[in-house]
Amino acid sequence: MAHHVDLSAYNKLTERLNRFPQGAPPSKYLERILKILLSDEEARKVSLLPIKPFTPRQAATIWGLSETEAFKLLNELASRAILVDIHSDNEVRYVLPPPMAGFFEFSLMRIRDDLDQKLLAELFYQYLNVEEEFIKALFTEGETQLGRVFVQEAALKNSAALHVLDYERATEVIDTSEQIGISLCYCRHKMKHVGKNCDAPMDICMTFNSSAGSLIRHGHARPVDKVEGRELLAKAWEHNLIQFGENVRQRVNFICNCCGCCCEAMLAAKRFASLHPVHTTNFLPVVAHHNCTGCGKCVDACPVEAMSLVSANDPHKPKRKQAKLDRELCLGCGVCVRSCPEQVIELTSRPERVITPLNSAHRTVVMAIERGMLQELIFDNRLLFSHRALAILLGAIFKLPPVKQLLASKQVKSRYLEALIAKR
Repeated sequence: MAHHVDLSAYNKLTERLNRFPQGAPPSKYLERILKILLSDEEARKVSLLPIKPFTPRQAATIWGLSETEAFKLLNELASRAILVDIHSDNEVRYVLPPPMAGFFEFSLMRIRDDLDQKLLAELFYQYLNVEEEFIKALFTEGETQLGRVFVQEAALKNSAALHVLDYERATEVIDTSEQIGISLCYCRHKMKHVGKNCDAPMDICMTFNSSAGSLIRHGHARPVDKVEGRELLAKAWEHNLIQFGENVRQRVNFICNCCGCCCEAMLAAKRFASLHPVHTTNFLPVVAHHNCTGCGKCVDACPVEAMSLVSANDPHKPKRKQAKLDRELCLGCGVCVRSCPEQVIELTSRPERVITPLNSAHRTVVMAIERGMLQELIFDNRLLFSHRALAILLGAIFKLPPVKQLLASKQVKSRYLEALIAKR
């Protein structure tokens, strides 16, 4: 006889997190993290929430509470950055963000006395940096990833600048955002608690639009104007930090200013390089080898070890070295351009452009298709466009032979789905 297993609230929450393309594999460390962030009853209630943004009335129905009681609990969770509250048209809606980029990071994006942040950082380190299941799942499953690298605009010379598009510029994200919030860098803050942080600036993590609004509203970020936003980009450039942001063209919600030693995305780019965990820019550096002195400063600056020193094969100077680029590892950030004292490195366009999803809905569905999780989005009613259109699309793809499923998936990602979302 089968026995009914009553899962704990934290196991139920873990199951809920893993119905989304950006999940959180079960682990003893994950359970301990969730126990620090939420009470047993909070975890049980959060496990019942949909992924699509919802109203207090909807939450009240799901939880069996009055709307007033539901609103109080939702606001409490938003005040601790477990939920993001979105205010628009005299209505407030809430959404449970994924663990990353989401409530994991939010918990360390300011100094707090309501949490044991040292213990939390140590657990994050074990879960994300020692164990590899979470980071591998987050950054390497499927072709479409959570984040992309923005090109360092100061590294672009006139010829290359002609080929950079607006959505590839971090300055464009700043200039077009409704709100900008600045917080502590989660990655360096975490590493500080385990004694492994570098000396790069901490107060430089950027959120935008609705995410910034929620974090600012509850004290997890400080508001800045566009001028200070650009100044912080210049500060990041001076410290050889890389802009790693949300992998969308419209309404980017975050840009992290990353170092190669502390930041999860850069560590994943080195750890799983062959699986292409981070979307690159549309540029590659080219070294003018005849003028390269082999000083190695570009090697030191590169966050993903794509630059190395090799023999220059100079018969007159047998010990002479020169820089060599590994194109498969290179993110195209342009940090090496700044580091070169001889100015012999220049960015040029990649042979093929990198595809960037239109917006977060587009990216979420593409990631779900690639990971075989589209049905979770459909039956949970988590996206903003027609259930019927998605159901027809899913049914048609599932009836195709495997090879044609792959071709259909590529077509959906590049054309049909984008058109659907743009017209919703």
